[in-house]
Amino acid sequence: MEQRRSSNVLIIRIAHDLRDEASDWARGRMWIPRALLLSYLVYADYRLFTDPDSSTIFSGITLAFHEMGHVLFSFLHIRFITVLMGSGTQVLIPIIVIVLFYKQQHDFFGMSVGGFWLSFSLFELARYIGDARAMELPLVNIGGGEAEHDWFYLLSTTHMLSLDHTFAFLIRVVALATGAASLTFAVWLFNEMRKPKAKKLVLPVIHSRGRQAPSPVQAPTSDAAAKWDELSKDVSPRA
Repeated sequence: MEQRRSSNVLIIRIAHDLRDEASDWARGRMWIPRALLLSYLVYADYRLFTDPDSSTIFSGITLAFHEMGHVLFSFLHIRFITVLMGSGTQVLIPIIVIVLFYKQQHDFFGMSVGGFWLSFSLFELARYIGDARAMELPLVNIGGGEAEHDWFYLLSTTHMLSLDHTFAFLIRVVALATGAASLTFAVWLFNEMRKPKAKKLVLPVIHSRGRQAPSPVQAPTSDAAAKWDELSKDVSPRA
């Protein structure tokens, strides 16, 4: 019980630190150009939610990573994993992008854009899974020959083909939640961007009648600086 409480405290502390870090990054930045991009992302996410057959500017690259996943994992020579990791890669890449935006670019709005891409990818994955029995979607096979429906194979192999619509619905819920979270985070960042960036004030050290006024932060002085202060006191005018 105590260990669980400590874990909760740690998670809350990390969340607060990330919030403060994101707020400090956002303050004083331009929000209008980013708002235009966000408008498109929200529109595209809404279209995928209401019309699963629609596409976005990310659809082509998502498909490319899907096919790349098949190629990368084909070297394992395990057919089930090779087929599964097409969809796995198309979901994993947006997550990696989010992490890279934070770790390398330190761009919190970029993380929100990555969250929308993840939402798009999940919506498209849900559409693919829901088509497992009907197999009406056009398929792509970069190796040539007759294309295979990934999720017909995966679900029929695991004897869960009848649950294709159930899985598709659950993934759509996750996709919608991901898009909503990304939108909320982006709007919060915009609100922080409207605030001026906090400036660190450096207070000057004022000498009055040979005495140094106290300052909020006193840096350690060297011997040379101390001698210079003593010399200044000797030559300073007296009242």
